[in-house]
Amino acid sequence: MNKQLLYVVYFIMFPLFMLAQQANIKGEVVDNETEEPMPNVNVYLEGTEFATSTNAYGQFSFEGQNLELGSFVLIVEKDDYTTKKFPVQISEGATLEMGQLFLQVDIGDEKFRMGTISLSDDEIGEGDDVAFNISGLLQSSRDVFLRAAAFDFSSTFFRPRGLDNANGKVLINGMEMNKQFSGRPQWANWGGLNDVTNNREFAMYSKANEYAFGDIAGTTNLNMRASQLRSGGRVSYAMSDRTYEGRVMASYSTGVNSNGWAFSFMASRRYGDEGFREGTPYDANSVFLSVEKIFNDKHALNFTTFYAPNVRGIGTAITQEMRDIKGVAYNPNWGMQEGQVRNSRMRRTEEPVFMLNHYWNVNDKVNINTNASFQKGRFGTTRINNGGTTLVDIDGTNAFLGGTINPNPFYYQNWPSYYLGVGGANPGANNYQSAWFAREDAVANGQFDWGFLYDTNQRGAGVDQSGWLGNIGESMNSAFILQEDRVDDTQIQFNSIIEAEINQNIRFNGSVNYRYLKSENFAVVADLMGGERFLDVDFFAEESSVAAGEVQDLAQSDVRNPNRHVFEGDRFNYNYEIEAEVYSTFAQFQFTYNKFDFYTSGSLGQTHYQRNGLYQNGFFQDNSFGEGKQLDFLTYGVKGGVLYKLTGRHLFEFNGSRMQNAPTIQNTFVNPRQNHDVVNGLTEVIVNSADLSYIYRTPKIKARISGFASTFENETNVGFYFTENITGLDPTVNNGNAFVQEVTSGINRRNIGLEYGIEYQVTSTINLKAAGSVGQYTYTNNPDLYLTGQDFPGREISFGEGKSQMKNLRAPLGPQQAYQLGIEYRDPAFWNIGLTSNYFARNYISPSALLRTENFTQDFDGQTIAGFNEDDARDLLKQERFNDFMLFNLTGGKSWRVKGPNNKSYYLGFFAVISNLFNQENITGGFEQSRRADFRNRTEDLSRPNGSWFGNRYFYGFGRTYYVNVYLRF
Repeated sequence: MNKQLLYVVYFIMFPLFMLAQQANIKGEVVDNETEEPMPNVNVYLEGTEFATSTNAYGQFSFEGQNLELGSFVLIVEKDDYTTKKFPVQISEGATLEMGQLFLQVDIGDEKFRMGTISLSDDEIGEGDDVAFNISGLLQSSRDVFLRAAAFDFSSTFFRPRGLDNANGKVLINGMEMNKQFSGRPQWANWGGLNDVTNNREFAMYSKANEYAFGDIAGTTNLNMRASQLRSGGRVSYAMSDRTYEGRVMASYSTGVNSNGWAFSFMASRRYGDEGFREGTPYDANSVFLSVEKIFNDKHALNFTTFYAPNVRGIGTAITQEMRDIKGVAYNPNWGMQEGQVRNSRMRRTEEPVFMLNHYWNVNDKVNINTNASFQKGRFGTTRINNGGTTLVDIDGTNAFLGGTINPNPFYYQNWPSYYLGVGGANPGANNYQSAWFAREDAVANGQFDWGFLYDTNQRGAGVDQSGWLGNIGESMNSAFILQEDRVDDTQIQFNSIIEAEINQNIRFNGSVNYRYLKSENFAVVADLMGGERFLDVDFFAEESSVAAGEVQDLAQSDVRNPNRHVFEGDRFNYNYEIEAEVYSTFAQFQFTYNKFDFYTSGSLGQTHYQRNGLYQNGFFQDNSFGEGKQLDFLTYGVKGGVLYKLTGRHLFEFNGSRMQNAPTIQNTFVNPRQNHDVVNGLTEVIVNSADLSYIYRTPKIKARISGFASTFENETNVGFYFTENITGLDPTVNNGNAFVQEVTSGINRRNIGLEYGIEYQVTSTINLKAAGSVGQYTYTNNPDLYLTGQDFPGREISFGEGKSQMKNLRAPLGPQQAYQLGIEYRDPAFWNIGLTSNYFARNYISPSALLRTENFTQDFDGQTIAGFNEDDARDLLKQERFNDFMLFNLTGGKSWRVKGPNNKSYYLGFFAVISNLFNQENITGGFEQSRRADFRNRTEDLSRPNGSWFGNRYFYGFGRTYYVNVYLRF
């Protein structure tokens, strides 16, 4: 009996005996500068699953984690601070007291906090045929390769794994910020708020994260909770010649006071007459407020709002001829008006965001975060509309008189090649003289002639350059106006996120989400430019009237309100709404064990789109006004991954995913400005992704090498342009010329490659690093292609079997090879200097899909073009590969600790970057023009000895630029 009792007591007390014998590590993490405790610091044993984080008082403990015995390296890590490593010896039953561990601000990382001017979608090009890199998404990563990609590779539009920022998710306080129109985050909405957007949580590629299912380019959550932002203040001033000239920022966060309140404020201004690109003014202001009330240990409520209105001038791609005459910084979009630079292409963003977040700690195992947000604002880009006209009565018949020449300086007839080309193979003296004058004008000017536009308007639409075209009555209709293409979005979003610790080895994450979008899309008269009014009709409808119907009806933007005059601020030309709703949910389990960590995750959702036309377009009277068909898409995702810890130094990781995504609004409707038409055979996009990595970690060396593969199926692209020589159009009407919508669908792509990064801490002050990527990003099929347009309303023109021969062409996704070698010196006296060399190769032009259809080989009658030769055609359509190039970037910084009143410490410092140190010229992207669309005419154009008229257009990278930031922390 006594023996049985002993057994019972033993089994009851056994867990307590084991607990008493468990080893533990305890300590406190403190800011080296402020000597204040640091919450939310990551603390873990390198090469193991044992990890924890500091509490609100900076304290950490591994209690209850069954630590392994032996020698390990304890890592203490937080963004913006230098990572500390401590060798530890864990003994059975012993508690290792680490005491206070001090972290100091990583001066070398000041560029990450202050925001070296890295590229994102609000800083490049016109939004067409340009790369949208993911540098902003990666800036919080500590991975060696991804840091190189974010800060050294980004200026070349390099895209890790061939992915752009539509393949990644950006969240703020757990709420998705990617736009439903393009799938991309609108970085401009929080531009200039560097001090508060620096608090980021990043999940690499498709790896597990706590807030959302994510995407294959990674998931970033910007934590803007007032209680989570570092207490203290910061003021800074930056100078640059890249996208803006100056930036002033100031921020202050209180931390949590004794009453449970926390406040954070920030304001900044960015400005400049132009950056590296000519004629690109920049004017941006940003404000931020976050207030949090912590009611008790279980409940906290946070309100966050930010508003970052900005307006900037943008550039465009240029031809080789333009580059030879004007240089790589040439921007034809601007000109002088009354002594001031004025850009015709100005982009304005004003979309304030309001968020309310509730945090509920149900118990020490379960947390629920419930969020709501509201966003309403505008996004628009201006351009010159040269279709002004006047309605006149000629012998009892109404007619539209007007229409003007293309005023854009990059119009092909403004350049020397045009005058030499019209002379044929042997241009004469007059051709050379005209070409000389064109070149001289381009060298001296080559910009928008605002004076000509205003003079023309003051004479009135319906006149040519020599004067009146008779007595037309109304004389002050503008021939030219500045039009703004506007998108006014209203978005409401709700979600609830749960995190639960099932046991010490298993964690669960999940969420339910709802997003509603009402998007108003319209053109607005931004400036009548000296005229009194503008007639809201399509002057160019006359060119389509023979084939399509009466010009009086076709010309109307809104048949229900014909021949309407509009004034500044009025909507005109097109006006429609898109409503979108997204319902989604996700669930995820993460498992952590001694040798293996793994996760599995799934998502399910439904997406709805519907167009509502507010104008009845003259070309599409039966298919433009009112509500169109509701479109429904089923979305899902599954992913999983495993980390195998062979030893503490050698790790192997695999991640795989499959997603079915809704197409973006941008690639759903064929021409929503005029009608309800939807892309033929539209369906969900399938994305598959997998990667396998080997990771090596020691106290001195950190390295990763990964092989990756991704496939994309059923993608769609809708493009708009003017082209010539289209087979299938009546040549007696318009000679095969038309402004078209090119619809390419069923596009399949494959991205495969290898990436690596290695960092070696040679000494306590010298760090060496290397990174690189070798990729092959190709089209894997011949997608479907057809054309629509108002010149042939109700028709869809395709060629042959309706395919474009794109298979095996390289996808234009930036350099497909990139390599880096770098060295950095960090002195104990708080100064640092670093140099990186970066090599880029295998960057390809964006190919024209139309040129690779059977239209290229066919004459207007459908027969093969006389003289067609397959070898010559192959040469004409060979995809251009840009030259390889090398860039060097130099960084440096210094900080000082200064004693102020009451013996308080202040920290003064600066950080500087010189990018492209040796001013190396490089092409970052470009596209083939589709204007000369058949073999005969493209041969003629590209064979001109003095330069083609419609050759490839290129985006050039920045030359040598600088960035200097001076800051004070207190």
